[in-house]
Amino acid sequence: MTHDLYDLLGVARDADATTIKKAYRGLARKLHPDVNPDPETQEKFKEVSLAYEVLSDPQKRAAYDRGADPFGGGAGGFGQGQGFSFTDIMDAFFGGGAGGAGGQGRGPRQRVRRGQDALIRLDIDLSEAAFGTTKELKVDTAVLCTTCHGDGAAPGSTPVTCETCRGAGEVAQVQRSFLGEIRTLRACAACRGFGQIVSDPCRECSGEGRVRSRRSLNVKIPGGVDTGTRVQLSEQGEVGPGGGPPGDLYVEIHVDAHPTFTRHGNDLHSTVSLPMTAAALGTTLTLPLLEADLEAPEDSEMRTDYDLVIKPGTQSGSEQVLRGFGVPGLRGGRGDLIVTVIVDTPTRLDARQEELLRELAALRDEETPDGSVEAGQKSVFGRLRDAFNH
Repeated sequence: MTHDLYDLLGVARDADATTIKKAYRGLARKLHPDVNPDPETQEKFKEVSLAYEVLSDPQKRAAYDRGADPFGGGAGGFGQGQGFSFTDIMDAFFGGGAGGAGGQGRGPRQRVRRGQDALIRLDIDLSEAAFGTTKELKVDTAVLCTTCHGDGAAPGSTPVTCETCRGAGEVAQVQRSFLGEIRTLRACAACRGFGQIVSDPCRECSGEGRVRSRRSLNVKIPGGVDTGTRVQLSEQGEVGPGGGPPGDLYVEIHVDAHPTFTRHGNDLHSTVSLPMTAAALGTTLTLPLLEADLEAPEDSEMRTDYDLVIKPGTQSGSEQVLRGFGVPGLRGGRGDLIVTVIVDTPTRLDARQEELLRELAALRDEETPDGSVEAGQKSVFGRLRDAFNH
């Protein structure tokens, strides 16, 4: 090479190692064959890489500054010394590369890791979902091994440093290319990247540091939950590998159907059926509330029913809204109870009942009713037309 190595990298002769590496990164981004396949550019990239190989090595740089030829062979010759790492090129493109800053590896994998979260379904009644409850759960998760206390080694033994990678968790592979010796780092196969080997694994957990076990725990369900709501129990999930901290346990709520009420948001809906005579004359019904499902103390003043007044002439399909008798909200407040009245028309009449109904029809002048047909709602276009005409 006839070019000055400092000029090739565009740095001063007293530039420090950080400046030299930064300059190489910038040039590598522009000149790498994957970015610019032009032959002249490839040759330029090769020269820049050779310059960086010399100036990034203190011994080769000192020899070059004294006027020696760093490519003349021997310990300082290209391809004969340490060479430069493939991680320097990765550094140039990805800001640290696969090997980390300064060409260093990532180090051994952590044997102790956080456990996974767990999910369990819990079926509860509507009243329990509305007012809250406490349930005992049986969960089957990974727990800390009490024999080895998480380190995976049998009692009396300890993990030993891997002889293959000397505890680094990774080994270097060197390949020759037109750039020289390219060094890549791979996880050590002997220790699986952990840097240590458990030569005598714990027989209880087979070296995992955790075992599966069934345990009981109490979960408090807040009032106002609905199907699909998830209650989070921190650090009650799976214990991690190597006895790592446990994940979280999520309890997904499923509310069973209720024989009397249906739920829509925080509102409850109920239907009552009345005889035709009761709807016409009016009456009072005792309507059970959702609180009736709760086991209240004997001296409790909790209201469990409601006196529903049916006014005379109530029509089938009419609704009564009882404010504040629905489901309590998770953030306060309470929904309503909406009661729909259905009037039953008798289908079987004996002779006397039929006679009385005919007398009633005669008194009301309804022996031959004409009936009436009510107009339905107008379409959107019809309402727009009426609005423009108006």
